[in-house]
Amino acid sequence: MVIIGVDTGGTFTDFIYKKDGKWGVLKILSTPENPAKALLEGIRQIAEEEEKNIIHGTTVATNTLLERKGAKVSFITNKGFEDIIYICRQNRKRLYDLHYKREKTLVEEENRYGLDCRINSKGEIVKELETQDIENLIRELKEKKIKSVAVSFLFSFLNNTHEKEVEERLKEEGFFVSPSYRIIPEFREYERSSTVVVNAYVMPKMNSYISYIEKHLSKNDVLRIMQSNGGSISTKTAKEEPVRTILSGPAGGVVGAFEIGKKAGFTKLITFDMGGTSTDVSLIDKSIPFSTDTEISSIPVKVPIIDIHTVGAGGGSIAYVDKGGALNVGPESAGADPGPVCYGKGENITVTDANLFLGRLIPEFFLGGKMKLDKDRTILYMEKLAKQVNLSPVELAEGILTIANAKMEKAIRVISVEKGYNPEEFTLFSFGGAGGMHAVFLAKSLNIPKVLVPRNPGILSAMGMLMADIIKDYSSTVMLSEREAKYEAIKELFSILEKRAFDDLKREGAKDIIFERYLDMRYKGQSFEIKVPFSKNFIQEFHNIYEKIYGFKNLDKEVQVVNIRLRAIGKTEKPEIEIIEKGSEKIDKKAILGKTKTVFEGKEIETYVIDRKHLKANNKIDFPSIIVEYSSTIVIPPECSVEVDEFGNLTVHVVKY
Repeated sequence: MVIIGVDTGGTFTDFIYKKDGKWGVLKILSTPENPAKALLEGIRQIAEEEEKNIIHGTTVATNTLLERKGAKVSFITNKGFEDIIYICRQNRKRLYDLHYKREKTLVEEENRYGLDCRINSKGEIVKELETQDIENLIRELKEKKIKSVAVSFLFSFLNNTHEKEVEERLKEEGFFVSPSYRIIPEFREYERSSTVVVNAYVMPKMNSYISYIEKHLSKNDVLRIMQSNGGSISTKTAKEEPVRTILSGPAGGVVGAFEIGKKAGFTKLITFDMGGTSTDVSLIDKSIPFSTDTEISSIPVKVPIIDIHTVGAGGGSIAYVDKGGALNVGPESAGADPGPVCYGKGENITVTDANLFLGRLIPEFFLGGKMKLDKDRTILYMEKLAKQVNLSPVELAEGILTIANAKMEKAIRVISVEKGYNPEEFTLFSFGGAGGMHAVFLAKSLNIPKVLVPRNPGILSAMGMLMADIIKDYSSTVMLSEREAKYEAIKELFSILEKRAFDDLKREGAKDIIFERYLDMRYKGQSFEIKVPFSKNFIQEFHNIYEKIYGFKNLDKEVQVVNIRLRAIGKTEKPEIEIIEKGSEKIDKKAILGKTKTVFEGKEIETYVIDRKHLKANNKIDFPSIIVEYSSTIVIPPECSVEVDEFGNLTVHVVKY
């Protein structure tokens, strides 16, 4: 059995695999027109005949939503509430923008329908659903050639009878159906409806994508899909609930960083994942952070997702002159095709080109020497753009990197400083194909004392997928007052979810199953909740967490338990992180590939080129260097030093500005 982790990115598709007892890595250019082609080609190169166990992180759902290329969707709810998803919340995000317009809704007005039925706030049926109304609806949906339907009735989280009736008939007629009682049985009808609309919108495309892959795999191959919550699910579940895969790839990276960081003795991490198209950052304070209030392209998605902040700055981000004549970078990316100028086809200077021009990327060692970079072509286009902005080519290249770094620094501040965390107390965990060229500079500007770079950082997201457990999340709105919220009563409510979770995970193939229990709690009268671990002292714990977040607590104010949340985890066998050969502080001569000239702060400095595969545990590097390996390049500027640990991780000690 060959074990394969696959992460599809905007520029490269990354593979890590274990075959015949040995680990290997592979990066190939992505195929944006059909991401499955790159995935299948990589699998073919790794193991064409052998049985395979594949865990795949996919961007299909994300890109479908961002690019607005999903299915023609209909939204079904109660009569009179058809415009829930159009009205949204009434808060205006840009108060002083006179031209501000909300993102267009995913469902056209003529495709929103209300059925004349009602369940009240106690879960009682007030008005029955008429069978003829469903039949009339089906006829109209067929006339409009609707493929996928989102169903979200009021109070279906208390009584799902009407949703089930509609779901069953629509499925009989061949529609893709996303009922809210399956996806997110919680109150707040707008967020619930928005989530199931997203699910319905991406469902046909995700179904087609997974089916295409399965068709081209052998019948004994096993394929699992990475979720946004840090766990994997079966292809059957992913086809039915694709909204759970919206941040599938980045989630794998955070899981990998958490596991490797923990092994290396680091439990407080800021993860920095810089790829070809974007940069994803997350803050780990002894545990992986989760959120149920995520927005993707201004659309609420209320399923549990690892708390990741994304910014449009990657290796392929395009540098350009804006309308005001100023230099800017991204968010538009050159992607895999045509790619950066140095790839040989693109004509727009990118962040990767700037790194190459400044000597921070060594063309002979890119992808282990398997992909040649054209530096002469980059110089030509760099000089052309430099004339437009009246800068020297060196000033332009450093300006491009400064702008890209500023955008990534801002993203890190959003998840740290703006949430009350001091970056100086954390270690920056750098990965992604482009991360190693920027991590130390970001750490300097944020006063982060250390940067940790694992082995094969360019494929860490794929590695994280192999480290992921089988995870499913469950929730239920209970709305209990402090008087009603007794420990034993809540424990009984959890037992209902636990039985369902146990059965579901057994069907997913899980063996060793554990449960994590949480409560969504608030002070009575508040509009939003905070997540609290369920224990016998959960009320006191709520006050403590509230004080930590907001700086005060009100012991005299009544507390409410709004939702209960269950995380069911099926433990999987994790890949072993191999220990490397021990050495002394001095690195072997064969690790030094030569010297090059690299530009730092406008000055050319002699820099050593180091082959990472020849580094040993205890080695130290205390001179400017470019460390090369198959999946990434790590830039060590002057006055910084590097230590190699027993797992082959590089710990960079950063000098402050």
